[in-house]
Amino acid sequence: MKDPLASCPVVIEIPVAWGEMDSLRHVNNVVYFRYFESARMAYFQKLGLWEFMNQTGIGPILASIQCKFKIPLTFPDTVSVGTRIPKIEEDRFVMEHYVMSHKAQAIAAEAEGVIVSYNYRENKKTPLPEEVKQRIQALEESVTKNK
Repeated sequence: MKDPLASCPVVIEIPVAWGEMDSLRHVNNVVYFRYFESARMAYFQKLGLWEFMNQTGIGPILASIQCKFKIPLTFPDTVSVGTRIPKIEEDRFVMEHYVMSHKAQAIAAEAEGVIVSYNYRENKKTPLPEEVKQRIQALEESVTKNK
């Protein structure tokens, strides 16, 4: 299987904390969603979305997210969380997330989220600005250029 992190323009590393494990002695499922969130925020930071949002009032809002758990994580471990945007639509985009265990050298979870463009000043959905689309495309294309 090809390494899905290789197709991600944003990859962060997160140490697995002892306190993230539950009574079944593996990382609790809700923790994965924190990992996805951290990677999503790193992606948005790389796009400069926070500055754009401060200027325009338009920013991202999570509409939905789903996860497929592949293998359990346990302490001690470190995970790499990769994020990419394979699909852009008029008012939203899809984000894929991959959590790779360093200890197991395998994907522990995969997620897909839908992010909607939202006007926080008017409290309503809005078309995804062309500038944001271009920033996403440039960041995604940087992966293929660096290969």
